[in-house]
Amino acid sequence: MSAKPLAEGQPARIRGRTAVALAVVVSFWGLILVDEMVVNISLAQIAEALQLSQTELGWVVNAYLLPFGGLLLLGGRIGDILGKRRVFIAGMALYTVGCLSRAVAPDAWPLIAARAVQGTGAALATPCVLALILNTFSEGPLRRRAIGVYTIAGGTGAAIGLLVAGALGATGSWQLQMLLAGVIGLALLVVTPAVVAETPRQSGRFDVPGALLSTVGLVSLVYALANSTGDGWRTAPVIACYATGVVAFALFVLVTKRTREPLLDLGLFTDRTRVGAYLVLLLMPGTQIGIFFFLSQYLQMFLGYTAMAVALAFLLVSVGMVGAAGLAARLEPRLGARTVVVLGALMLLGSNAWLMRMQAGDSFWTAVLPPLLFVGAGLAFTIIPATIRATTGVDDEGSGSASSVVNAVQNIGSSLSLAIIVAVAATAGAAAAANPPSDLPAEALDGFVFGESMTAGFATGGVFAVAAILAALLIRSRRSTDTHVAAPRQEEVRTNV
Repeated sequence: MSAKPLAEGQPARIRGRTAVALAVVVSFWGLILVDEMVVNISLAQIAEALQLSQTELGWVVNAYLLPFGGLLLLGGRIGDILGKRRVFIAGMALYTVGCLSRAVAPDAWPLIAARAVQGTGAALATPCVLALILNTFSEGPLRRRAIGVYTIAGGTGAAIGLLVAGALGATGSWQLQMLLAGVIGLALLVVTPAVVAETPRQSGRFDVPGALLSTVGLVSLVYALANSTGDGWRTAPVIACYATGVVAFALFVLVTKRTREPLLDLGLFTDRTRVGAYLVLLLMPGTQIGIFFFLSQYLQMFLGYTAMAVALAFLLVSVGMVGAAGLAARLEPRLGARTVVVLGALMLLGSNAWLMRMQAGDSFWTAVLPPLLFVGAGLAFTIIPATIRATTGVDDEGSGSASSVVNAVQNIGSSLSLAIIVAVAATAGAAAAANPPSDLPAEALDGFVFGESMTAGFATGGVFAVAAILAALLIRSRRSTDTHVAAPRQEEVRTNV
């Protein structure tokens, strides 16, 4: 990508080398999400092949999640200071090394170490993906279209990952499944220097205390959320991590206010529109995680679908998202981001409400197909304008930090919403098992319990959608104001404080 923003007056079409560069950077973002799905599906096979204990298997997941979630803010700041392309390539290289190393890991701890390297690389590269887009395209139709492409790459990653996992799973080789992302990463590493231009480096120094506090806070919070499913949230380590996270973030804010060149400009949070956009992005995962979580089980348990058939069914979400992305980008400047986000959240609310009515044995075509299409369209209508508003008014020098906040709130939102939905569903399932209908046959009890859990999960997804509508009300409806929201410099924030 060229570091010089394209002119506002150009038509909303991305051509030539810029289009190739955009495809490369969003491909890596999509690769991260595809690989995450492949790893999750391959865990059972890996555990059997390497004779992993449940503790070791848990660390295969956490060794990636903790550095990925914990280092996002630092990764964005490093990109601002050292150059976003340079840090993007370094992160991509680390990620690729981790992917290749895990494929040849002989036992648990080399595999866990490789996953930690992979997570560190993802934390460095991910904020630079969106930051490179912001540095390349000035605010206007081209940036909206580029953010739409970025959103589609992220939104379709899970569905494509299911297909890839299903296809590779047939080979019976977990090493081959782990190797694929490394091979693609190598290809992207070769292409990136030729098509992606470097951005100007920002003079400054690293905020070491802020980096340590933000990393401790994010790592503690991500670990606590990842282990809060079921009764896990009641355990002493999880409670301690929640407390550590709160204290670390409180100290981070205090240190940031008194630091000349902080890790994160707190001015990003002084604008109502941007805060509303952050909240929408935080809540969005909760509107659809339960749909994927429960429908994958429903389609296999009650309709007899294979894993590959489930993956194909979930591609409908991608179809809905791709179909709606262009429309969402065009409507955002005309109707205002608030209106478009509310329309999208209403689609997601309707999808969850539709699925709540589903009964065991209902047809896929009438019970599942329509809400899946609306999920994809709803995600496009919410995520694209929210991302646009979250990054509007951010100058090139702070685009890495601003992008890392977008990634961080989405990452935390995914962990938080999954923990809440699983906890609510488990409570509903326990209540159903304890008080089943008196005339329910014994062989139907498991299906009844699952159905009650699933309904509770969809209801919780609807609550997240309602919360997103309320958060969207913070976004200013006046389009002229929205277009020129600027993040105050840190000096201004300190003066006001």
